[in-house]
Formats: sequence, C-alpha cells, structure tokens
Amino acid sequence: MRLDKFLKVSRLIKRRPVAKQAADAGRIKVNGRVADAAKQVAVGDELEIRLGPRTIFVRIESLAETVRKGEAGSLYTIMRTEDGRDDLLSF
Repeated sequence: MRLDKFLKVSRLIKRRPVAKQAADAGRIKVNGRVADAAKQVAVGDELEIRLGPRTIFVRIESLAETVRKGEAGSLYTIMRTEDGRDDLLSF
C-alpha cells in the first residue's frame, strides 16, 4: 500500500493530498529514511511523522483499503511522540 493512502486510511493525516504534501516536504520517514508519497509500506514498518512542532512515531500493525473511523487506530501503534517546542517559561 502507498504511504499516502495508508496515512489517509489510518487517519493519521485526514486527507491524502495533505499526506502527499507532507511526504514531498520530507516530513515523513519510513524505517528511518525520508520517503515519498508513493513509497510502499508494509506491516512492521515504522513511520516518523513530523506535523508542525510534534513528531509521532508509529508502527504499522495491519493494512486495509478501507476501515471504519472507530477502527482506524487498530492499523498502527503509537510508539512515542515528541514535542519539539521550546518552553521559554521552563527556566
């Protein structure tokens, strides 16, 4: 399955054109390598998705052409998230 299609079906990114733009901008990595929207993904692949200041690390658990909204989260496991914002008030 294409990376942009997986991101849309899993609802990690809500629209496929937005997923394509993010991939084309180098904000998505598959198994540690920058990937384009057409990259084929498989079960077990690890994605790093940078959305604004936040980075989400997920592992693909299953693939499906379509899935109900409530079941979209079963396609992946969130391994961790990182918030890249500097907190100026913390010092």
